[in-house]
Amino acid sequence: MVNEKILAIAKLIKIDGVTEQEIIDSIAVPSDASLGDYCLPCFKFSKIIRKSPQMIANDLVNSFGNLTSPLVSANAVNGYINFYTDKLFTAKKVIGEILQKNENYGNSDIGKGATICIDYSSINIAKPFHIGHLCTTVIGGSLYKIYKKLGYNLVGINHLGDWGTQFGKLIVAFKKWSSEEELKARGMKALTEIYVKYHEESEKDASLDDKAREWFKKIEENDEEALRLFNIFKEVTIKEVGKTYDRLKITFDSYNGESFYNDKMQPVIDKLQQKQLLTESEGAKIVDLSEYGMPPCLIVKADGATLYATRDLAAAYYRKNTYNFEKCLYVVAYQQNLHFKQWFKVIELLGEPWYKSLVHVPFGMVSLEDGAMSTRKGKVVLLEDALNKAVEKSLVIIEQKSPDLEGKEEVAEMVGVGAIIFSALYNNRIKDIVFSYDKVLNFDGETGPYIQYTNARCNSVLEKLGSLDYEKADFDAINNPEGNAVIAALEAFPKILTDAIEKYEPCYVARYLVNLCQEFNRFYYAHRILNEKESVVIARAMLVKCTHVVIEEGLRLLGISAPKKM
Repeated sequence: MVNEKILAIAKLIKIDGVTEQEIIDSIAVPSDASLGDYCLPCFKFSKIIRKSPQMIANDLVNSFGNLTSPLVSANAVNGYINFYTDKLFTAKKVIGEILQKNENYGNSDIGKGATICIDYSSINIAKPFHIGHLCTTVIGGSLYKIYKKLGYNLVGINHLGDWGTQFGKLIVAFKKWSSEEELKARGMKALTEIYVKYHEESEKDASLDDKAREWFKKIEENDEEALRLFNIFKEVTIKEVGKTYDRLKITFDSYNGESFYNDKMQPVIDKLQQKQLLTESEGAKIVDLSEYGMPPCLIVKADGATLYATRDLAAAYYRKNTYNFEKCLYVVAYQQNLHFKQWFKVIELLGEPWYKSLVHVPFGMVSLEDGAMSTRKGKVVLLEDALNKAVEKSLVIIEQKSPDLEGKEEVAEMVGVGAIIFSALYNNRIKDIVFSYDKVLNFDGETGPYIQYTNARCNSVLEKLGSLDYEKADFDAINNPEGNAVIAALEAFPKILTDAIEKYEPCYVARYLVNLCQEFNRFYYAHRILNEKESVVIARAMLVKCTHVVIEEGLRLLGISAPKKM
């Protein structure tokens, strides 16, 4: 999405052999505002023109003549051309567009007609929803919202981990140490306890594993009792995690898990056989990937059992046939990098051109300060507990700072949950996170509560002013360094959204919001908004309103609520 100023610059630059799009791609925003609003580095043109970058920049600037709005001047400095733009032109355009579109500012139709599938969260049945699930859940949920804002059709998929011998283990554990009444009363806590106990006891009694295999075989054979218990575990899990999804503002369009693909794997195995891609290795069936520098992709084990790769292949074919996706994203931890490379390569070897549409979106791992988490050992931080603790801390702070605030509990929920979400989305997704309550619940600095508080400040100003006649605005009242910095940040919002989906990085939006809030607060402290003459108040109120609109929309795209008062 290219704005008029960048287009105006691109049209000024005439270099044989260089296209307008190449010029557009080269234009940047200087880190120091005193060096211009935009700059064009001329170094890459040296090979084409056979002149130094400094000479190229000087020659081009001399060729411009008198510039007209939206550009006002340009100069050449050390091989760069720095462009200065008409600030009033920009302010009127950006503010006018935001006030007209409100929360639809930044919307686009670039995705019109295209479908994006996003496989995220993908919890395991009968295992707790712990802090390790946070990143996949909120990264996938945010990408879902951003893509949708840009006009794409979205299919959010929770690929449930609802298959495997662990269900045989659970049935054994359930029959020995629990009951249906216990599950109804205590839900996931009861399931987690017996799962942990099973692994403790199986280390002493190996016969438990034999019984577990027998029960899982019964599930595979559709045994009535085995399936009944399996479905009870599934219902308990989905009901429990549904509460957390609601708090995180996460929704899915499909809950088709591993078990859904049981009858869809054989056609894929047959395709591999027909393409002569399957070879036998110690009784197992594999796709040899040594030519591509990878270990073999195991398709069928020696005992006839299928694997994750087999199910992922079947799921990819099903999704392509059902949704005809332009892209299918898999928001899964980077520890699974090899797994995705392997089966993506298998899709390519099968001759499917859409293998290029499969994208692994990796993220860093979450660990405790004293080491990694393990469900088997019961060493986890439940996500629900983390959210509750954040909300409790938020309520304490609110009661200290705003004891008379109405609806304190509701605001604390928004702030506490928002703090957890923001902590997971602020850094590049590939970064490992060592989970610490002190860091997650820090309410100072570049945090979710800081953004929420800035938004509440905007809302407070607007409430005090009431309705205004925007036609009377004096835009010179915001034509100052602080006001222009806010305008520049507001103008950048649509491009931030396209950058976020190009890199699959919601952190672009999170960091953008911190920057917008910082710029707005500088303006807020430098310039009075109330108690000025009407035309000044109106112009500055318009800037407040636009900031408020964009902050709220940005928070929504991250899955974070925006309290009206704090």
